[in-house]
Amino acid sequence: MVKLSAELIEQAAQYTNPVRDRELDLRGYKIPVLENLGATLDQFDTIDFSDNEIRKLDGFPLLKRLKTLLMNNNRICRVGENLEQALPSLRELILTSNNIQELGDLDPLASVKSLTLLSLLRNPVTNKKHYRLYVINKIPQIHVLDFQKVKLKVGPCLQETCT
Repeated sequence: MVKLSAELIEQAAQYTNPVRDRELDLRGYKIPVLENLGATLDQFDTIDFSDNEIRKLDGFPLLKRLKTLLMNNNRICRVGENLEQALPSLRELILTSNNIQELGDLDPLASVKSLTLLSLLRNPVTNKKHYRLYVINKIPQIHVLDFQKVKLKVGPCLQETCT
């Protein structure tokens, strides 16, 4: 395991990704805890933490610029409170292949008003009854959940009103 230090952040790959966002690549370092992210100096639109050992989504300083957080293949089982205060511009959160168990574990994401895309594929929580409806109800600003567009479903039409 590697400690997420200012030196690691400075040495990690930094580039402009295909959607022209500044991205910091911290994939595969086996990082256990999110810390020292102030060393990024809020210079990135996207940070990729895929393939690490992170268990809790918290520990962020104020990062006004960050729009996309890639957290695939970690061990995340908890989402910290007040994420919206640290990441006010977060629009896309990819939590594919983590360990989120309960629907209630997702509640802190409701306060992130800028969040429009969320992936929870391959998390135990996706097997819960009414999972998709719960997330859409709890986080109404979501437009895409698990890479499927959120659509308003209209129930069957009554004979009198559908002429």
